[in-house]
Amino acid sequence: MLNRKLKLVLLPLDERPCNRLFPQHLFRHNGIELVVPEALGNKKQPADLEKVDRFLLEACRDADGLVLSLDTLLYGGLVPSRIHHASPEDLEPRLDIIRKLKQENPNLLIYGFQVIMRCPDYSSDDEEPDYYEQYGEQIHRAGEILHRSRLGLCGDQELKVMLEEIDQDKLKDYVDRRSCNLQLNHRALELVEQGILDALVIPQDDSAPYGYAAMDQQAVRDEIARKGLMRDVLMYPGADEVGLTLLARMLNHMAGCKPKVYVKYAAEGAKSVIPIYEGCSLDTTIRNQLLSAGCQVTDSYENADIILAVTAPAERIEEAVQQPSRARGYCVERSLPELVDFVEERVREGRIVTIADNAYGNGGELLLIRMLNHSGLLDKVAGYAGWNTSANTLGTAIAEGVDAYHFGITQSHQNFLAERYLEDAGYCGLVRARVTRTLSQYGMNYFDVHEQNGIISEKVREELEQFARKELSSIAPRVNLQHVWMPWRRMFEVGLDATMCPEPIAREA
Repeated sequence: MLNRKLKLVLLPLDERPCNRLFPQHLFRHNGIELVVPEALGNKKQPADLEKVDRFLLEACRDADGLVLSLDTLLYGGLVPSRIHHASPEDLEPRLDIIRKLKQENPNLLIYGFQVIMRCPDYSSDDEEPDYYEQYGEQIHRAGEILHRSRLGLCGDQELKVMLEEIDQDKLKDYVDRRSCNLQLNHRALELVEQGILDALVIPQDDSAPYGYAAMDQQAVRDEIARKGLMRDVLMYPGADEVGLTLLARMLNHMAGCKPKVYVKYAAEGAKSVIPIYEGCSLDTTIRNQLLSAGCQVTDSYENADIILAVTAPAERIEEAVQQPSRARGYCVERSLPELVDFVEERVREGRIVTIADNAYGNGGELLLIRMLNHSGLLDKVAGYAGWNTSANTLGTAIAEGVDAYHFGITQSHQNFLAERYLEDAGYCGLVRARVTRTLSQYGMNYFDVHEQNGIISEKVREELEQFARKELSSIAPRVNLQHVWMPWRRMFEVGLDATMCPEPIAREA
């Protein structure tokens, strides 16, 4: 176990709460000083790279560990990594800052992560180049056909027809940027080879089995194998949860332990399911996520330090807005009652149980929340997550389990748990769609609600408070939702601060 106070530094993937605030809210303990920069970017506006450099040099001088987003270091954030116009020659000198950090503090443990650039299968320029609004779906399809063609799975004529439909200048811009980013992925591998980076994660952001992203993944995977770095560099689906994952790994490393984790599925068939927005089986991703967090899988819950309960169905995962699903994979081949009963018994035994609610994409499962609420388990489990992709959910739930393993169920841990129920189940699972239906009356749309704090954030707050009273009734008297805002002035994500107090809160009548 940890026997000294640690100073850890995090350069997050961008300024969104999931990247900047989740780690601060979860790992807010007397045993950890977690330093995160205030000056980051704003969606498509990159962070000021000179300020990033100054932050790293100052914060890491006496730090024990650094979790470093190379996308922020190189491009100024995740979205800027998809729209920049820099060349590899412009970007490669940016990596020298990592060498300098190691030179100035040789004992600094550095875990890096660098995303494989995604290729969404829909047309939207919200987080992509402007032309993706018109050509996005075609660009994705062209990559998929090109990949299949190279594997001999389809003919060249289909690719020829698809390419004729796309503006060639726009496609060249897109492919050139992918090539540049791929070269920087290779440069990051060299930093591992040289011992500058102690470990590296290359997450696959919104991936699929075929396409431009899958081809880049294979190129990096081949290079990892060629360099013999398979123990030091991990590739798996994810992105926004990796900061949490690597902080958990750092805690485990510095404590000199690898917590044993037992994975309990609600459906055995879920192991082979490929979640939406991902490119490999759920079981493979879970094993990689646990390894990335510095944990080990065990086949016996009796010997486990942490139990990870997984809610995924036995067949295709659907979107949270479609719940409740009546598909066989949800209703026949999956048993939530048995999973909740198992969780209840393990909690009664005093075990650390964390729930990865990945039954649906982009939101928690309301049926599960109702069962946990009815059983009085909402504040008894050590973790819950159910946001965005299955990989995002898994990494968050695992980090919650690791935090509880090292520090127990602290006040900050309970606060983070309350935030997960409100955001993942409440906002993502229910309130987001409900409020979105009202936007047109204010002259707004899903991608533009005009401001971070305003009529929509207040409306979301009211809906979340109503959700808590109804669906979180066993803990609602102790939950205080303090602040709600719309970080990127759109509906996809929400920012919130909440607490779960030991005693009921006195509220105004």
